[in-house]
Amino acid sequence: MDRRQRKTREAIFSAFTRLIEKRPYHQITVQDIIDEADIGRATFYAHFETKEYLLKDLCDELFGHIVNTALGLPHGHEHYAGCRADESVFLHLLRHLQENDRNILALLSSQNNEIFLAYFKTDLKKLIRTQFADTGALKNSDLPTDYLVNHVSSSFVETVVWWLSHGMKEEPAVLAGYFETVMKTVI
Repeated sequence: MDRRQRKTREAIFSAFTRLIEKRPYHQITVQDIIDEADIGRATFYAHFETKEYLLKDLCDELFGHIVNTALGLPHGHEHYAGCRADESVFLHLLRHLQENDRNILALLSSQNNEIFLAYFKTDLKKLIRTQFADTGALKNSDLPTDYLVNHVSSSFVETVVWWLSHGMKEEPAVLAGYFETVMKTVI
């Protein structure tokens, strides 16, 4: 993707994010996004087939980015230097969320948060499977792996929701400690 295309795509993401922070997702039209981004209809459709594809791509970019950094994959930014190799993946994720890259916290706190939390949970499941299930780190072998992966990812999402609803008063290390204490029987 060339620079001009990236800038247009970013303008669409930004416009969509601004709209979704203010209104329910189902009330936002492609025309609303086009108007907010100040682009033409053909330009929008050159990048996204529908509003649903835009939502999916935005979530893939936001949550895929966070999960990929937790997996140690290249992520294209160097500002996140605070992570040590001995930190838990959960602490890493919380610190990344605390950075509020691309205003992700507003999306997770918006009236449309169920949509974003569902995408976040989906990406978390991939991470939990890779970091814990596939490595044999899930302790309870009497339960189905899919159940445990779902349980850990759902619990982490709810931990983030609780953290946001309490104004993020706890430092990421404290919250990661809470989560890991509760999860000790599983991981």
